[in-house]
Amino acid sequence: MPRGLLALAIGAFGIGTTEFVVMGMLPEIADGLGVSVSAVGLLISAYAVGVVLGAPTLTALGVRFPPRQTLVALMVVFVVGNALSALAPTYETLVAARVLTALAHGSFFGVGAVAARRLVAPERATQAISLMITGLTLANVVGVPLGTLVAQQLSWRLVLGGIAVVGLVTIAGLLAWLPAGAGERGDLRSELAAFRRAQVWLVLALTMLGFAALFAVYSYVTPILTELAGLSSGWVTPVLALFGVGTTVGTLAGGRLGDRFGFAFVAVGLLTTAGLLAAFALLAGTPAAAVVLLVLFGTVAFAMGPVVQNGVIEAARVRGGTLVSAANQAAFNVANAIGAALGALVLSLDLGYTAPIWVGAGLAVVGTGLALLVRRADLRERARVDADVAQWRRAVGDRLDTAA
Repeated sequence: MPRGLLALAIGAFGIGTTEFVVMGMLPEIADGLGVSVSAVGLLISAYAVGVVLGAPTLTALGVRFPPRQTLVALMVVFVVGNALSALAPTYETLVAARVLTALAHGSFFGVGAVAARRLVAPERATQAISLMITGLTLANVVGVPLGTLVAQQLSWRLVLGGIAVVGLVTIAGLLAWLPAGAGERGDLRSELAAFRRAQVWLVLALTMLGFAALFAVYSYVTPILTELAGLSSGWVTPVLALFGVGTTVGTLAGGRLGDRFGFAFVAVGLLTTAGLLAAFALLAGTPAAAVVLLVLFGTVAFAMGPVVQNGVIEAARVRGGTLVSAANQAAFNVANAIGAALGALVLSLDLGYTAPIWVGAGLAVVGTGLALLVRRADLRERARVDADVAQWRRAVGDRLDTAA
């Protein structure tokens, strides 16, 4: 593995930890600032807003710079945001600091994905992206549980300060290991021109709707496990750790399979996701079956992420591709909002905790259709390119014959 990928994975670990660890520290933050737990819960929404705003904005500002410079600058924002969060004297300042922290999130993954695929041969591009994203999945296995424990035993401020240190380590790694020439300087006009391509929008729609299936279920995973599967609350953390292991395995496997099968793998993966969720809804009352199906669901769902991230960059057909890459990260957060909102809607109708699971299955079916459309468009694009190359070769051959 190129050491530059390790630096990107460390950054992804820090970003994943800071995004999700707040969910495990809600009571401690509420007590420390003298506010309600529900008020602290809004920090999660504030972070999502920051991701959606920052992904296109900071990427557009950094498009003219080499990726390494942009990534280092984004990590500086990340470090400052986490440091200010750790020192925040009031709830309002913590909200502002969390939004600042989130601004770097989408852009880092967007620019980082482009840089990662330039560190390896073209046929290993998806695998390189998956190695970077592994840092994010490991955050759920190691960073979040450890951060939650530290918050409970010591201080939530210490956790956020520690994450800032992870950002500093990332900066050092980027400067030492990421080649200055990794990726290309982009041009904002050509980057924006990529959004004229229908295939780019198809991939973004696939991300927003297909991956909403993940969040429709994961947003309510705790009550699903306790109310439906009948697990005690003490078992939730170990099960979520298993889920995190599954997502890590899936991400690594998806990198290899994605390079080989592309969006055909995504279509099969989403259809498999729909089947797993249907089985989950029917067997959720059996604890062992519920846990196994949940872990398999996470494994398959995360296996598709690197494929889609690489696919949107290739669909852009422009030098660089950082802006569409970052836009796809924003689309993942839109998927989060859509999935969680639809889950909340069916719960508000008193349909029970199996309802969000069925919603997820339906969204996965919709995603399967979109993946097939993207696959079809991709095949047409490749056929057109092959035809153009064949025509060029014939023209060159005719000229050589004439000259002879």
